[in-house]
Parts: sequence; C-alpha cells; structure tokens
Amino acid sequence: MAETRPLTLIDSDSNTERKLPFNLEAEAAFLGAVLIDNRVIEELQTPIQPQHFFEPLHERIYTRILALIERNATASPVTLRPHFEADEALKELGGPKYLAQLTANGAGLLAPRELAQQIYDLALLRELVSVGRGLVEGALDTSEQTDPMERISQAEADLFRVAEGASTGKDASTFRDASMMAIKMVEAAMNSGGGLSGKTTGLETIDQKTAGLHDSDLIILAGRPGMGKTSLATNIAFNCAEEHLKWMQDGGEHQYGAPTAFFSLEMSADQLATRILAEQSEVSSEALRSGKLSRDDFQKLSFASQRLAELPLYIDDTPALTIGALRTRARRLKRRHGIGLIVVDYLQLLQGSGRANDNRVNEISEISRGLKTLAKELSCPVIALSQLSRAVEQRDDKRPMLSDLRESGSIEQDADMVWFIFRSDYYHLLVKPDTPDSSSSTEATEKYREWETKYEELVGKATLIVAKQRHGSTGNVPLHFQSEITKFTSPNMRDYSSYGIDG
Repeated sequence: MAETRPLTLIDSDSNTERKLPFNLEAEAAFLGAVLIDNRVIEELQTPIQPQHFFEPLHERIYTRILALIERNATASPVTLRPHFEADEALKELGGPKYLAQLTANGAGLLAPRELAQQIYDLALLRELVSVGRGLVEGALDTSEQTDPMERISQAEADLFRVAEGASTGKDASTFRDASMMAIKMVEAAMNSGGGLSGKTTGLETIDQKTAGLHDSDLIILAGRPGMGKTSLATNIAFNCAEEHLKWMQDGGEHQYGAPTAFFSLEMSADQLATRILAEQSEVSSEALRSGKLSRDDFQKLSFASQRLAELPLYIDDTPALTIGALRTRARRLKRRHGIGLIVVDYLQLLQGSGRANDNRVNEISEISRGLKTLAKELSCPVIALSQLSRAVEQRDDKRPMLSDLRESGSIEQDADMVWFIFRSDYYHLLVKPDTPDSSSSTEATEKYREWETKYEELVGKATLIVAKQRHGSTGNVPLHFQSEITKFTSPNMRDYSSYGIDG
C-alpha cells in the first residue's frame, strides 16, 4: 500500500528511526468487515472515528461509509465505487478493485470489535507521541517568555484529551450535531416533568428559573459576608452529588446529578464536612462544634454520616491555588471520578499566573477567563463564589447589582449566569434596638415591638437574584434559610409576596 504519511520518528541521540505505531492490515480487515455487514458499526463498543485511521485512504473510505449509513443507504464496494473512481491514492492500489479486495476473505468478521479496539488504541498512542514531541520541544525552549508551570499545565491538558480519546485538534461541529444535542437537552427537560434540562441544584425554585446547571456554563454566586454564599454552594454541591448517587443505586434513563468537586480555598475539608453533616442531620453547627449533643442528636448525626459515606463529593482544601493548578487538579478528578460539577470557594482567593500581579484587575480577569475555559474544556458547570464591593452597604435597600462585582468587569463578561444571595433579616438584625425592660419608656418598648414584628416577617427568608442569565430571563428566586444548620431550601408556597417577590 502507498504510504502517504510520514511513518518514522528520528531519535537525535541514537540517530535511529522509530516507527509510529499503526497496523494497516487491521484497518483494511476492519473496513472489509463493515462493507460486508454494515451492522458491525452499530455493535461497536469502541468509538471509532475516521481520524483514528492512520492511512488517509482508509480514513476517506470510512468517512464515506458513515455518510452512506447515516442516509440509510447500504455501504458496499459497489456503492462506494462512484466516490473513489478519481481518487489518486486508490489508483495506485489498483483502482476500485481494491474496494472489492477489502471484502475478499471476510477475516475481519471474526473479530471486528478487537480490530476496532486495536485501531483506536494505536491512534491514541500516535496522539501520545505527538503530545510527547510537543512537551520535549516546549521544555527545550528557554526563552524568557516561557513559563515552566504553564508548560506543565498545557501538557496535563493535552494528556487529558488523549485519555478522553479526543484529538488535539477538535473539529468544528456541524449544525446537525449541535441541533441534535439541543434536542436531547429539550427531551431531558420534558422527561423531568418540565423545566430541568441541566444538572439539578436540588432547590426547586432555582431549577425552575434556570432549568438547572448546564455543561460549559460559568455561574458566579456573589454576596456580601454573612449572606450565606458558602452555605448555598455546599447545599447545591451536596444535592447534585446525592442525586447522582440515587441514580447509581436506582437507575433511570436520565440523570440530573453528577459527582462534584468542591475547591475550598477558605475553609478546611473538615469544616465543610461539619457544615454538610449539620445540614443533613439537622443538628445545629454550634452544637456539633461544642459537642453538646443529646442522644437523639447523636443518633441523627450517625444516620447522616452513614448516608453520606458513599457520596461522590470530593473536597480539595489546598490554599492559595493558582488558576493553572486548579485546572490541573480538576482534570485529574474528571479523569479519575468523572466529576460533572465544580464549585470554587472563592474566586478572589485564587492566584493568577504571576505575570499580572502588579495589576489585580488583570489577574482577576485571567482567573475568570480560566474558570470559563475550564467549564468548556471539561464540559461541566463551574460555580465560582465571589465577593462584592462595599458599595452595597451604601444603598438603602442593600440589594446588590452587577456593578458591585469586585475588582473586575470581566467576571460579569465571562459568566453565563450571575447570582446574588440577599437576606433582609441579616441587615434588620444590625439595627436591633435594645430589649426593653421595666424601666424602658413606652416609646422604646413600641419601637422594639415594631422591630420584632418586622423581624418575624423577614427571618428565614432569602432571595436569589438572577442578575444575568445568558440563556434565559433574569429575576428573583425565593429561598428559605435555616441559619442554625446553614441550610437553604425552596419555600413550599405559591404566594411570594412576603419575600418581596412577584410570583
């Protein structure tokens, strides 16, 4: 067979030639099996694509076979002939007769799956050679602009793509492929009872507003200190991981959860675990920390810990991570555990590459772009918590706006969704008057009662403000917050007026 690709690598140290791994006979036998029986492709467990063939002619033949089968036509030497009569590479092999020779002995039908697996494995090995060559060339570059850690991060990304079976150059999707993916998303929403096409947050009111967390989306969850950003993030992380665990145990056509990675740059893993135990056992965090537990509380805690033992929730509490290091760790978790949701607490504690440290705005821009790139690269939603500027405190209603996102407008630009968490009861507590006693004046007593009445209306009520949603509408989402166990839930009510929200 005419060899139209370079088949060797030259080792400069030993001046020897090494062949790239390939097996043209296996490729020909597999193509012959497919041409004899087109159903072979339907039974394959290995995702063989045209680019996995080493010989360009075989790649073109397989591409045409797939096109014919897609049109419900039969792929055979006869139906392929008109498409290859002018093919120069085929002429060198005897012309259309070569197509008939592929099916001559039918040996490929004895083990088509094994042949497909070998073609696939050899393609990955060639891809690995390419990555290794690029790694060596990059390591030999000693110019001042070269950042070794950046080279390592890029090598990790390239290796991840090889491990996933993807080529280093991703082809553009056809509109047909993209539209089919959109149809599948709509189908998932229909099967969920309407409204949910992404991964669940476990909070019905949020899922109704956003249709879930969608792959490749960057969601910024922001708020002032004390609003409950971390609490809401841990609630969502737990709910998504628990939904995946239920799907693993019970099965079902669609899964709305996923293994979840939680990068905590502020709190330690045991502190986060304590929060989640408090939420799920409904024992106050204060009681857990102090150890002042009743027998009933301890039993609740024991049951909750048993239920959480198999939870696919992975916590990385490494402090002062760079955005490059975080992406590297996320790829490893994706490869090892198949994570489908990433939570980062919080964005401002991440570090850039180091080249923009003299400009914090540029560094935050680099970090937000890196998080969006990570969401697209791993095809999973990324929730990044963010601080807000003190400008919120200067307004009478204390409600945050997009302009309050701290240090960089690129956060708003890169995000697919921006959420603000807001609790009126937090601010109402800050203006609590002195508790009246027998010596208090009537005016002071009345003032306290007015405050108390208002507080009873506000306590436990929170609002998630969807300030930006690239694929949907903005607006307010009602939530209920149990501060003693740091847990958010959806209010079981139709009248949102007491939340200050129009239903």
